[in-house]
Amino acid sequence: MKVDYGPVKSHDAALIVEGGAMRSVFSAGLLDRFLQENFDPFDFYIGVSAGASNLAAFLSGTQGKSLDVYLNFALRKEFIDYRRFLRGGHLIDLDWLFAAAFSRAWLDIPAIFKRGKPLYVGVTELASGEAELVQAGPDNLADIIKASTALPLFYRGFPEVDGRPMTDGGVADGIPVRQAMRLGARRIMVVRSRPCSYRKRDTWVHRYTRWKLRRYPRLVATMRHRVKRHEEVMELIRHPPPGVAVVDVSPPEDFVIGRFSRDRGRLLEGYHMGFDTAEDAMTRWHNLKPAVSPARDSARSS
Repeated sequence: MKVDYGPVKSHDAALIVEGGAMRSVFSAGLLDRFLQENFDPFDFYIGVSAGASNLAAFLSGTQGKSLDVYLNFALRKEFIDYRRFLRGGHLIDLDWLFAAAFSRAWLDIPAIFKRGKPLYVGVTELASGEAELVQAGPDNLADIIKASTALPLFYRGFPEVDGRPMTDGGVADGIPVRQAMRLGARRIMVVRSRPCSYRKRDTWVHRYTRWKLRRYPRLVATMRHRVKRHEEVMELIRHPPPGVAVVDVSPPEDFVIGRFSRDRGRLLEGYHMGFDTAEDAMTRWHNLKPAVSPARDSARSS
């Protein structure tokens, strides 16, 4: 957050989009519906991992950009290859994906920044294991989105941002509600990639990943607390502090797409679930009462 790409009138209203690899096809559909309805009441945006990619596509102003990536790039073996992974290569080849997508002028970069509304991308610094928000600009957009989507172990490397190795933003802070509040947000829409009933668990995959990354003790320490941090942010979303209102948007309970799903039919179904859910999300946002800080509230009543 060291650079400034245009004037910002307010930081009151924020849109946060969670990552989730192929599960994020849900937010791709929801954001496409927002585009169709010309719905953009937000002052700034925060995206993590695939959520950042979907937000960039939304801000570019053209429907179908993210869906194109999910159906025409992410399903190809050049991107996800289990045999390559077992031989010591990437499971998800972000180098190939970004080269292929950006070679086709996937995003209208100037259009994204014409709005004068900041886009922040969540990353995890390798050395400290801490979460950071990096403000996107025309020159760093691809680099920070790549860093934010670089799942530890599944992508064999740590992309650099400002000369510092980074990894998947979801490791340290998958849903940066607290960071949005620190930036001034008092009305927040959170778009998740799991149904509302989901509770994070510490699985054997997480334990194996930590073991493989034991050379990075601070990152591993952060990963050990993912379940606790997820529970804390869910509590914050359900019970925000006075003066803050949160609209929590989640896929329906029958949303069953996995992180590395390769079922084209299910991905299309998940996209349309997001597209349909957007109507309720817009209604709930319009029904929000103006956020009032406790200090202003007490001043009005005196």
